[in-house]
Formats: sequence, C-alpha cells, structure tokens
Amino acid sequence: MRRLLIGCCAIVALACREHSAEHQSRLFSADSLARPRLGYDARGRASPMALAEVVVTGVGDLPPVTPADVAANMIIRTAEASIQVDSLEPAIARVRVLAAHVGGYVANSDVTSGKNELRSATLELKIPAERFDESLNGLSPIGKLESVSVEAQDVGEEFVDVNARMDNAHRLEQRLIGLLAARTGKLKDVLDVEQALAKVREDIERYEGRIRYLKAHAAMSTLSVTVHEPAPVVGTAGQSVMGEAFAQAWRNFVGLIALVVQSLGVIIPLGVVAFIVWTLTRRWRTAKQRAA
Repeated sequence: MRRLLIGCCAIVALACREHSAEHQSRLFSADSLARPRLGYDARGRASPMALAEVVVTGVGDLPPVTPADVAANMIIRTAEASIQVDSLEPAIARVRVLAAHVGGYVANSDVTSGKNELRSATLELKIPAERFDESLNGLSPIGKLESVSVEAQDVGEEFVDVNARMDNAHRLEQRLIGLLAARTGKLKDVLDVEQALAKVREDIERYEGRIRYLKAHAAMSTLSVTVHEPAPVVGTAGQSVMGEAFAQAWRNFVGLIALVVQSLGVIIPLGVVAFIVWTLTRRWRTAKQRAA
C-alpha cells in the first residue's frame, strides 16, 4: 500500500512538471513569434522603427528599452545628388531600379523636356535608413556624378521631450476622468473638467502625431536625384554655329573700334598738351645754349 501511494505521488509530480514545461514553452514560443526583439530588426541590427515600436520594458533577459534608447537612432537624413547622363529615359529607369533594390520607392518625380530646354528629371526617393549609404554608392554607375550633399538632423532630444509631454498628458487625463467619474460639485465645475479633458486629449493626439512623424522620417531617409543630359553643342534651328561665331567676331571688332574712337576724346587733348610742353621745353633749352 505504501509503495502504491509513493508511485501515485511520483506520477502526479511528473505530470505537473511536464504540464508546467509545456506551458512555458508555449508562452515563450508564442511571445517570440508575435513580438519582435525589442530594438532590433529581422537581421538583428538596431532599427529606429523596431526600437520605437515598444518603449516600455524588455522580454525575458533582454534589457528594457526606454525613449532614450530609441532617441539614439532618431536621425533624419536627407541628400541631394546631380548626375549627368547620356540619355534621360534609361537613367530614370535605373534610378527607379536602384530605389526598388534598396527597399525604397519613388515618392515624387518631375521631368523637364521642351524646346530650347535642357532635358532633366528630378526623382525623390524614400530609402530605408539602414540602407542609405548603399543607395548613395549606387548612384555612380548611373552616370557622371557631379555633386552629392548629405544633411543629417538629430531629432532624438525632441523625441524624448515629446514622449515625456505625452506621458504627463496621459496622467492628467486619468486624473480628469477620475474627477468626472466622481461627479461632485456644480454643473459648471463638471463642464470645466470636460473642457480641460478635451484639451488634454487634443494635446495627446498632437504628441502622437509628432511621434509618428519622427519615427517615419527617421526610418525612411529622403534622397533627391536630378539626372540631366549634357548641354547641346549645336545651335538653334535655322542657325549655324560657325555663322554665329563669325557674327560674334564682327561684333567684337566693331566694339573695339568704338572703344578706340571713344578713347580719342581723352588721347587727343592729352597729346596736344604734351606737344605744347615739349615745344616750350625745347625752345627754352635752345635759347639757353645760345646765351652760353
């Protein structure tokens, strides 16, 4: 009987242990599938969007993620590039292929092509922040890279400040809701509390919108690419380049003659004065020699 009792207890303990292990494995597997690693993307690298998704506490042995950790990656990058290409349409297609290759897209595009105008196109690309440098390196094969300017704006301090303001607004909202639930005081006091609650909720919506804006622009950088064909060497229709060159040479010659004629108004009076001075000086020297 004693052996039977000990065996039953052992079976119950083993069953409880297996149930607990199975429950723990389900919990952690479901949590790992449903939630990404805090502060990391699918490749295990720090990502502004992944960090910004959860700003409360970590899971398991991961350290807690705070707004300060998210702020370290809140950098908005913008760049402008100018490229000279042989043909406009293939260059536009290559820029679009580059945007798709790095996981971005073309947000805006503007093509200029008309009579007596330089054919060019400007494309605004939205590029993932972690592949921003790769997209800049991919501009060189498109054509002759003339200029590249990059600007980085650190908005981490603003992100932390807006989060703190939003937390304070949430706490104030809870206090106002508690006051309304109590419903003590006059009707005017209740209306004042409702107006204050509406103002606080408006502030919360504004803070949330600003946070979404900062997250989106920090996660997706902006690259503005301008591609243009070289300036044409030939003249306009109905005109010859050599004829225009000879005409310009004749205009330059006429301008030189006009400049010489204009200068005579200064040279002739100066020449007359110089001749008189020279004549008087010569006579004075001759008279001096005779007297000697």
